[in-house]
Amino acid sequence: MRKRNLLDSFAILALLKKENNYQAVREILKEARNGERALIMNQVNAGEVYYEVLKRNLTDDFDKFWKTFLMLPIEFIANDFELVIEAAKIKSRYAISYADCFAVAAAIKEDAVIVTGDPEFKKVEKLARVQWL
Repeated sequence: MRKRNLLDSFAILALLKKENNYQAVREILKEARNGERALIMNQVNAGEVYYEVLKRNLTDDFDKFWKTFLMLPIEFIANDFELVIEAAKIKSRYAISYADCFAVAAAIKEDAVIVTGDPEFKKVEKLARVQWL
């Protein structure tokens, strides 16, 4: 059975900035390309990547970066009303960002392990499995 991982925006940003164990993210992407691992990302977290890269001017050629990002072997998970409500329930109980709540809700729904280095996820390790970078 293939491993199934949900990438948080932290993982992609770490790779782009070459920090926080970015080599592990590179290896995960390689495994996904080889069919050894399935990768998903909530659309809200993809939006986080988009605005963080723009806001922090993390690349000289944003359009090229974004096209490359969209070609990565990642399935983007849409947010239906049920998932939005699950994220809201998580937000009501845990002091984490609303965007991170979408990652947790999607990971639970999709039975995926979250890949991140964001310490906020320590607060929700009882809800979802986390692979730490």
